[in-house]
Amino acid sequence: MQVKPIPGRGPWLLMICAALIMSITMGARQSTGLFVSSLVQSTGLSLASISFALAVGQLIWGVTQPIFGIIADKWGSFQVLVFGALLMAIGMGLTPYATSEWALTLMLGVISAAGAGAGSFAILIGATADQLPQNRRSFASGFINAGGSLGQFIFVPLTQIIIGTFGWVVAMVTLAATSLFTIPLAWTIRGNAELRKTETAHSSPGMYQQVIQALRDPSYLYLNLGFFTCGFHVAFLVTHLPGEVALCGHSAVVSATSIGIIGLFNIAGSLLAGSLGNRYRMKYILAVMYESRAIMIGLYLLAPKTEITFYIFAAAMGVTWLATVPPTVGLIGKLFGSRYLATLFGLTIMIHQVGGFLGAWLGGVAMDHYGNYMWMWYVDIILALLAVIVNLPIREEVVVTDVRNH
Repeated sequence: MQVKPIPGRGPWLLMICAALIMSITMGARQSTGLFVSSLVQSTGLSLASISFALAVGQLIWGVTQPIFGIIADKWGSFQVLVFGALLMAIGMGLTPYATSEWALTLMLGVISAAGAGAGSFAILIGATADQLPQNRRSFASGFINAGGSLGQFIFVPLTQIIIGTFGWVVAMVTLAATSLFTIPLAWTIRGNAELRKTETAHSSPGMYQQVIQALRDPSYLYLNLGFFTCGFHVAFLVTHLPGEVALCGHSAVVSATSIGIIGLFNIAGSLLAGSLGNRYRMKYILAVMYESRAIMIGLYLLAPKTEITFYIFAAAMGVTWLATVPPTVGLIGKLFGSRYLATLFGLTIMIHQVGGFLGAWLGGVAMDHYGNYMWMWYVDIILALLAVIVNLPIREEVVVTDVRNH
């Protein structure tokens, strides 16, 4: 049963507020790679240790989303989003006081990452999709996802400016304070909590049955395997692109600009993917995206490592960056409906972030052992090609115009 939005709130208001929350949580998360060199200098820890802390953050961000998704599916999203904002503020606000590996891992890898997970894809897309008709959901997921990319485009360059002007501590505390702005926005997208509690009381076994059904469905498993690759790519780049840029003799401004460009171009990519999902089979959209990543990484390895090369590479990668989210959400909705979308997509995000953990951590290991990231780029290409293969057998009917709800 679809939970109706509270009177006075139209679809656009729901989508805009959810996208703004996404822009703050994702913008803050995607800026953490800019702090790596500063953390190495101020704490005396190795690059591998810092990378491990951020890699744990990638994993926790994913693991917490199905947990918070279950809570949101049962009792509503507002409490989850507020709790997440407070966790982000605490974790980032206390990071300047973390001088050991365990303390840094706790602040950035656990507390702030869990907070970001509570205010990310699974919760926001689940909350809005449940209040929208089916024919708007694919576009809505693309629109909300674009909000995250907009946050990356805005937050990363601004954070680099603050780091360069006032130091990394001020920049980190600024991100912590900014996360609290998601709380008033969360009030706008809340669903009818009382109705949801009534429904849950009469259908609580449904969630367990739905999850078991999904885990036994080969299409859902294939989708997760492909999304694992996406997480590996995204986490490796957002964590280690600044290091790659430095290896090539360029300043931190180039890396911050490149990450910002990725976010800018992913706005268009997310909106396009959300729109195409209403017209074409989503598994083919995903396959094309992963194939294009393999090609783009190969071309990057062959190109001279100039500033322009990084900007072009960032723009090309940005088109598919997290544009994989709308078709992935759309496929889950097609296969299982929207009632437990936050839970099922949360599980998919968790697999995505297992890949993210490995991408962020192994990038640091590679740099410490070999002095470059070359073998990581080769792994990126291999995983992208494997993702193309596993998406093709996914069960998906021919796209038809249908405005009925699941």
